[in-house]
Amino acid sequence: MIPRYSRPEMVAIWSPETKFRIWYEIEAHACDALAELGVIPKENAEAVWKAKDATFDVARIDEIEAVTKHDVIAFLTHLAEIIGPEAARFVHQGMTSSDVLDTCFNVQLVRASDILIEDMQALLAALKRRAHEHKMTVRIGRSHGIHAEPTTMGLTFARFYAEMDRNLDRLKKARKEIATGAISGAVGTFANIDPRVEEHVCRMMGLEPEPISTQIIPRDRHAAFFAALGVVASSIENVAVEIRHMQRTEVLEAEEFFSKGQKGSSAMPHKRNPVLSENLTGLARLVRMTVIPAMENVALWHERDISHSSVERNIGPDATVTLDFALARLTGVIDKLVIYPENMMRNLDRFRGLVHSQRVLLALTQKGISREDAYRIVQRNAMKVWEEGKDFMEELKADPEVTAVLTEEEIEEKFDLAYHTKHVDTIFARVFGEEG
Repeated sequence: MIPRYSRPEMVAIWSPETKFRIWYEIEAHACDALAELGVIPKENAEAVWKAKDATFDVARIDEIEAVTKHDVIAFLTHLAEIIGPEAARFVHQGMTSSDVLDTCFNVQLVRASDILIEDMQALLAALKRRAHEHKMTVRIGRSHGIHAEPTTMGLTFARFYAEMDRNLDRLKKARKEIATGAISGAVGTFANIDPRVEEHVCRMMGLEPEPISTQIIPRDRHAAFFAALGVVASSIENVAVEIRHMQRTEVLEAEEFFSKGQKGSSAMPHKRNPVLSENLTGLARLVRMTVIPAMENVALWHERDISHSSVERNIGPDATVTLDFALARLTGVIDKLVIYPENMMRNLDRFRGLVHSQRVLLALTQKGISREDAYRIVQRNAMKVWEEGKDFMEELKADPEVTAVLTEEEIEEKFDLAYHTKHVDTIFARVFGEEG
């Protein structure tokens, strides 16, 4: 989590100032609920809100923590300095540190989720626009990195759209799962605090009460949350790798926008490198790196230990800040991606009609030739294209086993590109709905 790969709005969620503000609101809302229940005087609860407009002194809290070796106690001590000892007398009544820490962490994750969801919606809009723009821009499809059959650039964008749309759903589900809070006291029994306090605090903080907590909120929720982020990161890399391939000099079907004054290499002035997509590949690794520690946090000792704490203090900010930056960067790459339809056609024609081999194979079987024999005939002619640079159509026209069952017109018809795009509308309708 460094400034180079961070955006201010997401970073702000994880700042000490924001954290302490959330801690304060949790404590203040708990006091309100306790006062309503008659556990503490109402004037004491009202006095806590005197700090509503206060600026918590991070340096002062750190100073106190250096002595107490306890961050929540340090905060509470500083809060008492602001509102006075009498007003602070009932703050944190019946609560334990995890009530504050866990509820705050989930508030932060929910807020981070909201930003990530907005990021994903922006990316989807860019992918949708480019998909429709290049709906019928024909390019060669590849399997194992080898020319297969024709597809379209629009279908490439559409499949990435569909994948990211699934990721949007994952983010929404992850947000819902993580949006719980716990104010249940030591070991989660509510022995020293009424469950209605938890209900009030959660309602005020935009959370649902955790159905059953120990002294912490169960960490399977967090494991699922970070796993969802990891899947999103993998999808980002999926798109980035495709762009990196398309920008290779030998392919050059698309490339990242190269701005005026931009330089690709300190040594080679001619270079235009896919640096943003390569960067996205690296950032995806960082986000995925947080998934295993989150899963290892699920198994804790009895009602609580703090082996998860140091992990979450790192992976919470790191994963969300990095993914936020990556989604925004990918949106920019897609939005400005330069497409070269002429190069796509040049690549498609590079092996002189070889990509139509399956159509010829199927046509021969339709004429009564066994599939095994038809495969042998087509492959024999295809190898001449691979090895000798022959023209596939001309070789087929000169093959007596082919011409015995197919006319020249029938052979030529098997090389019609429109055959491969006839169901693009159907696929678009599936991905984008009726407007497709």
